[in-house]
Amino acid sequence: MVADRTRAGEFSRAAIAHYRRVLTALADAGLTAFVTLHHFTLPRWFAARGGWLAPDAVAVFGRYCARAAAELGDLMPYVCTVNEPQMVALHGYLEGYHAPGITNPILWKRVGRVLLDAHRAAVRAVRDRSPASQVGLAVQLPLLAPLRNDEACWAFHGHLRHEIVDRYLDGLVGPDRGDWLGVQYYRKQWVDPASPTVFAAPPDGYRLTQMGWAVHPDGLRQVLHRAAATGLPLVVTENGIATGDDSERLDYLKSHLAALALAINEGVDVRGYLHWSAFDNFEWSEGYAPTFGLIAVDHDKDFARIPKPSAYAFAAVAATGRLDCAGRAITPAGT
Repeated sequence: MVADRTRAGEFSRAAIAHYRRVLTALADAGLTAFVTLHHFTLPRWFAARGGWLAPDAVAVFGRYCARAAAELGDLMPYVCTVNEPQMVALHGYLEGYHAPGITNPILWKRVGRVLLDAHRAAVRAVRDRSPASQVGLAVQLPLLAPLRNDEACWAFHGHLRHEIVDRYLDGLVGPDRGDWLGVQYYRKQWVDPASPTVFAAPPDGYRLTQMGWAVHPDGLRQVLHRAAATGLPLVVTENGIATGDDSERLDYLKSHLAALALAINEGVDVRGYLHWSAFDNFEWSEGYAPTFGLIAVDHDKDFARIPKPSAYAFAAVAATGRLDCAGRAITPAGT
């Protein structure tokens, strides 16, 4: 939310002024802002009252979104209401390695439903205060697969697919569902009912990132087709790789852009692609160790920015619209 030192019902004028400066700088630089209203973290007072499980959580979030839109809407052409609601629920309330650190097989599903309600409340608030803003939800869609070809594993796969994918996509109905849908894709992920974490390590033969995630380019094409069933225009709002080897990042970029191009050629309405991330970033529980950025950040030298070869390759694709940006043609990714 806007600031963590506020109390219930208060807004930080300093924080609002800060984000106005940020958004003005983006506009002045010719960049299009995609503003996310909730990205995992909560103010302490909101968390202390129960966070997303508080009885008035949706109403409080709606008031915050209305104020943000009223103050900053003229600088927010695109607004994302909630970033990865499934992962807020999964990581924070079932797996327990994000705040609030709960591992409860019931509460994570309840939080998922609350976050869908929060999205709809945010859509209404933004449209009321900033009708020119295009507002949408951003969902992470891993390509889920059963670890084994047996009845129990397939049934468990269907259950998790419903809770992580279908609940959110099928829930985007009605006039307050939004104007667009953000798709965030990184990996193929295997599920196993015998695993204490519900997920299994990738089988042998897959390239793994610094996060331990399995690289599977065609998964992006597949999840885009699934997301297209909502009927909403799509934007790939996150896609990238954590690696210390930029040649791997370049390969990842090429193969996933090729999968994206193939989806578009197959009729999927994709309006844009945002690579994660511009800069090496703080990756939540993992800190600064995973490096997702097209641009390196030297923490020992006054946070100097150092563009990587992949940054120039991505810039060439953006400037030309061509996938042979790195000197050789990109072919569609295999299945």
